[in-house]
Amino acid sequence: MVIPASSTEYITLTVTAQPAGVDLTGTPPRFAFLPEARRGNPTASDWHIGEWDDADTARILIGPSGEPTLTRGAWHVWIEIDPPNDELVVRRAGTLTVT
Repeated sequence: MVIPASSTEYITLTVTAQPAGVDLTGTPPRFAFLPEARRGNPTASDWHIGEWDDADTARILIGPSGEPTLTRGAWHVWIEIDPPNDELVVRRAGTLTVT
């Protein structure tokens, strides 16, 4: 995905529960945006709280009127889901380019 730095918009990710039918919406999703040059997993301070748009779509508002505000460059997008079991699922979800 490519967005201009001046844009405030939702970044959305489709989340598929395993096993199917598990309700993930009890805990808000969290997102991390790491600069492309940074390697490794997000740390506690990297996470931003998102919301559920529906049962399988997580979203977060980014940009000058959102949180976080990203500078120009390429960013690795991460998501963290806390399903109603013993798991805490962390996945790199793709790359976002801010122009």
